[in-house]
Amino acid sequence: MDDAMNRRDWLRKLTISGAAAGLGASAARVTAAQNPGEQSGFQSSVINPREVQAQRCNPSVENGRVLQPARELPVLHTTDVLVVGGGPAGVCAAIAARRTGVDATLVERYGHFGGLWTGGLVLLVIGHIVKGGQQVCQGIGEEMMRRLDGMEGAIVDRRPGVAPTVDAEAVKYLMVEMIEEAGVKVLLHCWGVDAIVKGDQVQGAVFESKSGRQAILARTVIDATGDGDLFAAAGATYERRSHNVGLVSRIGNLDRVDRGRAAGATEPRHLGSITPVPGVRWVNMHGPEVDGLDVEVLTRMELNHRKFIWNNVMKTRHTPGYEQVYLVETAPQLGVRITRVLRGLQTVTLDDLKNGTRYPDVIGVGGASNGEHGPWQIPYGALVPERTDNVLAAGRCISAEIRMADLVRLIPNCFVTGHAAGVAAAVAVQDGCLVRNVEVTKVQQVLRDQGAYLG
Repeated sequence: MDDAMNRRDWLRKLTISGAAAGLGASAARVTAAQNPGEQSGFQSSVINPREVQAQRCNPSVENGRVLQPARELPVLHTTDVLVVGGGPAGVCAAIAARRTGVDATLVERYGHFGGLWTGGLVLLVIGHIVKGGQQVCQGIGEEMMRRLDGMEGAIVDRRPGVAPTVDAEAVKYLMVEMIEEAGVKVLLHCWGVDAIVKGDQVQGAVFESKSGRQAILARTVIDATGDGDLFAAAGATYERRSHNVGLVSRIGNLDRVDRGRAAGATEPRHLGSITPVPGVRWVNMHGPEVDGLDVEVLTRMELNHRKFIWNNVMKTRHTPGYEQVYLVETAPQLGVRITRVLRGLQTVTLDDLKNGTRYPDVIGVGGASNGEHGPWQIPYGALVPERTDNVLAAGRCISAEIRMADLVRLIPNCFVTGHAAGVAAAVAVQDGCLVRNVEVTKVQQVLRDQGAYLG
């Protein structure tokens, strides 16, 4: 369509077409019921007429306590490197491990990749530029940005020294393409719920899905869940933090504002920032500081934020000139920013950033929010737990002090730590050693060969 469509037009067209399709389907169902030999256009088959859930092991209540008995879990898959979490860090980790030459499996709880970058609609890419305009975040993440730049309607403001904005659907598509090109095995709709541990060594993870509770065995595991779910389940030490939890949304028809009518009115708040889609903006939300690991708190945030967003858009629509503005969508993923942070062999600190500390085991370089300071190095030890073996952290949950949280969690820096974790895990597999004992110089060379910048 040449002209933007408002919400009412869109709903009217959807209702009319849906009603027509529904009438046709209803008529077909009746015909099929009266004449079983005729096809309705849909197909369904009985797989098992009297199935009982296999491998049941139900909890019981004993003296008011719910007890879960021991049970054997089916092994769904065995792999060299298992990456849990398909956000920017996890996707880069899986691709990097596969390109290094080992089998890699990526498991994600949602039906898409990208984490909060896509499902959370955090579309602005900041954190890759330092003072002077130098871009320090390179490697697989930068390859992804270049490929978005070559796609129609995928990215805007993609130029040196500037923070670009992406389209979430374009990123979801591209991540699928890159993961398939690399040959990564993927399992979606699987929530990592436990770690498989022998002694201090992680040997895989347990997942819950529509197929039940199953296990994946791995020689090395990368926790890219954002919340440190796997390293926490494995017994690694971490710091638990609260942070602001918001909910991002997109609003449309900002290109159809009647500027004449709007001239005499106060411009509405929360109109957001541009996206690659004309007339559509994404609207960020800080939200209150809460515990992002508390399910009751998360539930309250979802309910409150969705009401706030809807009411704010309705208020905007009652502003002269803004009558055609509408709510395109609220993000399907709540904007949890920081929860668990690993206690690693080393910790990224603000003092190290200010002092320009250089690490012999550097595996990546982070940038600034708006190019206001210089680069800071990320040591390999920030990905490695103090004691627990064969698991690495990647993304926002690496070992970093609280003053660094709002830099570590930025998308480009998640690219960087995910890329490094993937290479390190693969090298550990190839050399038959624990990830804490991996030869860092070898990891650094592979990272450079794959386009990473180490300073």
